[in-house]
Amino acid sequence: MDTIIFSILLVSIGLILGMVAMLIVNYIKDKSAGKKAEHIIEKAKKEAEKIKRDNVLEAKEEAHRIKKETDKEVKEKKAEVKDAEERLLTREANMDRRDQTLQNRESMLEERENNIINKQKEIQQEQVKVEEIKKEQIDLLEKIAGYSKNEARDLVMKKVEEMMSLEIAAYIKDQESEAKLEVDKKAKNMLISAMQKYAADVASDQTVTVVSLTNDDMKGRLIGREGRNIRTFEAVTGVDLIIDDTPEAIVLSSFDPLRREIARVTIESLIKDGRIHPGRIEEIYDKVSNDFKTKIIEHGQDALFKLGITKMDPELVEIIGKLYFRTSYGQNALQHSIQVGELSGLIAAELGENISLAKRAGLLHDIGKSVDHEIEGSHVEIGSMIASKYNECDIVINSIESHHGDKPASSVIASIVAIADALSASRPGARNDSLENYIQRLKDLENIGNSIEGVEKTYAVQAGRELRVIVKPKEIDDLGSFKVARDIKEKIEETMQYPGTIKVTVIRETRVIEEAK
Repeated sequence: MDTIIFSILLVSIGLILGMVAMLIVNYIKDKSAGKKAEHIIEKAKKEAEKIKRDNVLEAKEEAHRIKKETDKEVKEKKAEVKDAEERLLTREANMDRRDQTLQNRESMLEERENNIINKQKEIQQEQVKVEEIKKEQIDLLEKIAGYSKNEARDLVMKKVEEMMSLEIAAYIKDQESEAKLEVDKKAKNMLISAMQKYAADVASDQTVTVVSLTNDDMKGRLIGREGRNIRTFEAVTGVDLIIDDTPEAIVLSSFDPLRREIARVTIESLIKDGRIHPGRIEEIYDKVSNDFKTKIIEHGQDALFKLGITKMDPELVEIIGKLYFRTSYGQNALQHSIQVGELSGLIAAELGENISLAKRAGLLHDIGKSVDHEIEGSHVEIGSMIASKYNECDIVINSIESHHGDKPASSVIASIVAIADALSASRPGARNDSLENYIQRLKDLENIGNSIEGVEKTYAVQAGRELRVIVKPKEIDDLGSFKVARDIKEKIEETMQYPGTIKVTVIRETRVIEEAK
């Protein structure tokens, strides 16, 4: 027990001594820190005093520098102000001198204006005197001549007009003759150039087609028992089937090329198939008819490709393709239209016109012929209706309407198409007309014209499409020319057979010739 108490006492004494020691140590540390703090504060005060002195010196130096710069700028501004004042004074002096000069000039102008006004008054007075003198002289001249001024002027103008009218008429006549010669020459050169550039083969369609057979036994099969096969074939196709003694050949005859071509393909298909009876004939005919629609479109597209024409309604392309199976006096209508398109383009190029539009108008000029057997009316009326339906331009429509002279041509391209149409149709061999018949028809035309009383000479031109009649001016007057033209027209219609139309032109010309010796 005593030991425990003693231990507790020792511990307590140790704690007390430790606390006393800690207090002593802390006191010593606090005292040392105070001294250090005083030393640091004193050192900071010294450094602050030094910094303050340095800043004051720098501020003084900066103030001195700024003052120096300010003084310099003030001096410069004062110099500039002084220069400006001097310039203003100089300008003011110049303006004063200029004002004085203007005042002097104004005074001079006023004086000059006054002088001019005075001179004008003097001139007016002189003019009045001159007019009075002139009037007195004219009155004296009229009295001497016995004519008034107006009468004398009218007399002189009448004489001058008579003299000049003859000279003007002669000049106009000479110029017209030269212009006609030049125009004819240029027109011939252009047409010749266009015809030389276009060199398509001439081929005319016939009304019969020959189909080759493998052997003559096939003829009997085509005729059939009691002729039922041939009767069915002719009834279905509308084409005459001619079977004669010609070895290994039969003939299809029809004026419609489309029917004839469908019949040819049908009979060739029957021969290849070998089964020939009425039912099979009708079946193959229906199939071939349907296939031909594609061929018609191909022919139309081929025509557009040859002429370089684009952007055309597909239905109109099909109508163009149908021209391949139409003819005009033996000339294939599509080939004729392509020729007209090519010639129109060549002539348009020579004249500087729109080549594409000319080709388009040339291709479509006979479009009415493709359906003229289906629709009532002339091919010109039908063609105009078709072109309007498919929104063709007015130039193309007028070209269709005017290429046979039914309506006047409203554009150069319409006239070009009419010329190209005549060139294509009148090419030797283009249409079924022998050379002898062609020459005889021209002679007959000229004989009809020459048979009329008062006619001096008759010329058939443009492949017999126009008859030019020159009458005797002493026997036929202007009104009589109309009667001659009508008599010739009626005589041609009564006595001749001809394709298309014939234009009769009566020419009456009076020439007065004098020779100066």
